[in-house]
Amino acid sequence: MFKHILIPTDGSKTADKAVRNGIKLAKQLGAKVTGYYAFEPVPATIYGEGWGYGPRGGAGRVEAQMRRAGEQIVAQMGRAAKAAGVPFQAIVAKADSPYKGIVEAAKKRKCDAIFMASHGRSGLAELVMGSVTQKVLAHSKIPVLVYR
Repeated sequence: MFKHILIPTDGSKTADKAVRNGIKLAKQLGAKVTGYYAFEPVPATIYGEGWGYGPRGGAGRVEAQMRRAGEQIVAQMGRAAKAAGVPFQAIVAKADSPYKGIVEAAKKRKCDAIFMASHGRSGLAELVMGSVTQKVLAHSKIPVLVYR
């Protein structure tokens, strides 16, 4: 059925459950997995309560930290896939928005399914925070399996 599954994660406990179960599904299907972590670009200047930084590399340092965090998260996915005997590759990428990054990564890596978590937010939380899963469902041209 599916031979190459993209499993995006944000490193949350909810996403971790989807990662574990996505790897189990891949094992049962004999599929390979691509683990994906997106981080958004940091604006050149951020001002907050009594602090800020300018364009002298501050945003670059923050993005480097986010990339390292993402690399640790997908490395953990890779260890779980290896333990299950599932072929694995990792992607950590800067994306204008996580859903666009997920859809583009699936297309670029020729995945035939996306297996992802849903945080299950509703009401005001969904309105304010948005739903990456809903946007992936709306924009993906391949099947999206949502784990709850």
